[in-house]
Amino acid sequence: MDVITDNIWVFFGFAILISFSGVMTPGPVFAATVAKGYEDEKAGIKIALGHGLVEFPLMAVIILSLGFVFTNDLVMTGIGLVGGVLLVFLGTSMIRSRKMELTQSAQMFPYKPIAAGAITTSANPYFFLWWATVGAVLIATAQEFGVVIVVIFAVVHWSCDLAWYAFTAFAVFRTKHLWTPLVHEAVFGVCGVLMVAFGVYFILGPASELL
Repeated sequence: MDVITDNIWVFFGFAILISFSGVMTPGPVFAATVAKGYEDEKAGIKIALGHGLVEFPLMAVIILSLGFVFTNDLVMTGIGLVGGVLLVFLGTSMIRSRKMELTQSAQMFPYKPIAAGAITTSANPYFFLWWATVGAVLIATAQEFGVVIVVIFAVVHWSCDLAWYAFTAFAVFRTKHLWTPLVHEAVFGVCGVLMVAFGVYFILGPASELL
């Protein structure tokens, strides 16, 4: 983990990859994006805004608590291990669910896009678990570079959400006939493998410190 904490560009590269791995995990927000994408090509932008209404306050709470919670090496090691296990679990879940039928979510969300983004984010327990573990480690690492970098990280992370949801809604709206089960399976299969790899990396880092 030293390479990540010593080089700000490596950190941001790692953070972006982790962020995209998290946001691309099939879940309530993704389903809402697909559902609203059938109706509005800009739905992904609006859903990302709703997602941010929940995510930014949560990041602020984590940042304010870092000084009390994350000063203990054992706590940090535990978070790294739990976060790694979570990534492996989400990655394997993504691989197993890569054949999910996208059209099943088309009529599931009666809310406006911004409300759908906020509601589905708040209703997803894995979102909070991710931020309490993997996300908290990223924030703690960002703090080592200074307050400004923490703010930039928060914006960069949310920008990953914005990019993915905007792309997803646009793709569903414009190219429904091309969003085939085969394409979906390939995208989420690769992302699942990537997430598992990151999870193993998170696990091996803290584990090596315990030896």
